[in-house]
Amino acid sequence: MQVLADEGVTAIFGYSGGAILPTYDAVFLYNEQHARDGEPQIPLIVPANEQGAGFMAAGYARATGRVGVCIVTSGPGATNTVTPVRDSMADSVPMVVICGQVARASIGTDAFQEAPVPSIMGSVAKHIFLVTDPSRLEATMRTAFEIARTGRPGPVVVDIPKDVQNWEGVFHGGGMLPIPGYRRRMNELSHRTLDDLEASKFFDMLSDSKRPLIYAGGGVINGNAAVALSEFAEVFNIPVVTTLMGIGAVDTTHRLAMRMLGMHGTAFANYAVEDADFLIAVGARFDDRVAGVPAKFARNAKRIAHLDIDRAEVNKVKRVHWSYVGLLADALQVLTSYGRRKKFQPDYTEWHTELAELKRVYAMNYDRASPLIQPYYVIEEVNKLAGGEAIISTGVGQHQMWAAQYCDFRQPRLWLTSGSMGTMGFGLPAAIGAQIANPRRLVIDIDGDSSIRMNMGELETVTTYDLPVKVMVLNNFGDGMVKQWQKLFFKGRLSASDRSLHKKDFVKAAQADGFRYAVRLDRKEDVPRVIQEFIQFPGPAFLEVMIDRDAGVYPMVGPGQSYDEMITGDFIPSRYKVNIKTPGASEMF
Repeated sequence: MQVLADEGVTAIFGYSGGAILPTYDAVFLYNEQHARDGEPQIPLIVPANEQGAGFMAAGYARATGRVGVCIVTSGPGATNTVTPVRDSMADSVPMVVICGQVARASIGTDAFQEAPVPSIMGSVAKHIFLVTDPSRLEATMRTAFEIARTGRPGPVVVDIPKDVQNWEGVFHGGGMLPIPGYRRRMNELSHRTLDDLEASKFFDMLSDSKRPLIYAGGGVINGNAAVALSEFAEVFNIPVVTTLMGIGAVDTTHRLAMRMLGMHGTAFANYAVEDADFLIAVGARFDDRVAGVPAKFARNAKRIAHLDIDRAEVNKVKRVHWSYVGLLADALQVLTSYGRRKKFQPDYTEWHTELAELKRVYAMNYDRASPLIQPYYVIEEVNKLAGGEAIISTGVGQHQMWAAQYCDFRQPRLWLTSGSMGTMGFGLPAAIGAQIANPRRLVIDIDGDSSIRMNMGELETVTTYDLPVKVMVLNNFGDGMVKQWQKLFFKGRLSASDRSLHKKDFVKAAQADGFRYAVRLDRKEDVPRVIQEFIQFPGPAFLEVMIDRDAGVYPMVGPGQSYDEMITGDFIPSRYKVNIKTPGASEMF
């Protein structure tokens, strides 16, 4: 507990059980002593399920940049956290998961609530420790935090047998485990500098460019490089597109912001990528949701530059002409300083005129005259009140993409979503973790009826701790994104995705969990008034919105397809005449 305090932890998320009882007792005693002494405690937030605890810790970490902490018991307690651990690894989120384990002598005997945590977690976490020497527990905990937060962040799991937890010894107040290889790599990263020769090569390419474009990913946010990126973009007047995970890396309302690119990116962002002659990738990895067909991605780019903290990402998917591996903020600051020193003042007037026309012609749009409640309209109303300053979390599916497309984010760490893993059920617990970390900020979970079902038990957690989280469910009676694919590619066969016969009453469920504000919105004319009531309610609030069941997410680039095959729907123009093609048998979802 003292190590957690020393590491700056301000909240713990977890569920108790037999093999973790000594640690939970230590939490109790630590907080009792600090309460007596009038010193800060470390509150323990208890979820309905350990998966909820993991996503709360992840929400806390994503919203703050600090390491989230989750403490769970052995066996099912540990295995219930596998999904949030993998989710955090996939999105580079710093987290420490402390698992109870059966006593050392019982490991491998299939003892009660035993699970092979090192084997299970070792394949999905950044690192795993099994503590067999009690005298090394203190150093192990400090080292776990070091690994979680440094380099490319990620989750670290510490598996602690119960007899190790019960051991008593001297607290040293310092000391780390020897991990020389990792520390050497981190030292090289932290001391790596972008020299004038490398900067000169970069600016040679930029000087030859008439249409440069920054492609910013989640690494910008994870690396706390958003300020440096914005300065670089502004000084040299270079427009920016962001990935789903990079939303907030630049203010979405800024004149240089071209919003999100990719499978469900804006049409104007994707067309900008097509037109760019120099692509500058920063903290992004050319993944399948963005690059689609790598050979056709940014096909008019004569040069591609790539800055990242992870060497493994460079040239992994698409070959680049210039790269830098190191701390992003430092590198961007060096490039900005070099360009200023060389008085580099490019004229991209023609490029910006073209981009302004792309934004005008291919703007986001929908059926505004529809008598049905359109989800885009609902999110636009939320966005008017949030003003780009609220923390918004989502589950996974259509609602996630609508929120990404129609919400503004004035700064990083306001957009919390499961990107690479695409984990349904992420939104509600992540919002709880974010609200714990930011008690005075508006936190909204924009969720779907199928996604929220995954961790709906956490509604009670919201009211138990009287958190002013705003939970909005866009109900289209099913797995909306799956239904969209089935309509497009499977001749409308809604196999296992239709929920129209389900008897779930979300409002009554929220009321049963203690929400004093729990409302169903089913009339279009009531949308502005009800959204305002919902957002301004002083405490936990729940809103179910009955949206158009056939509303789709557009634009859409099908799997294994390129941007010239992008489907824009009925209300967004397209550059091309697109024939909707069924993805090949080997294409990803």
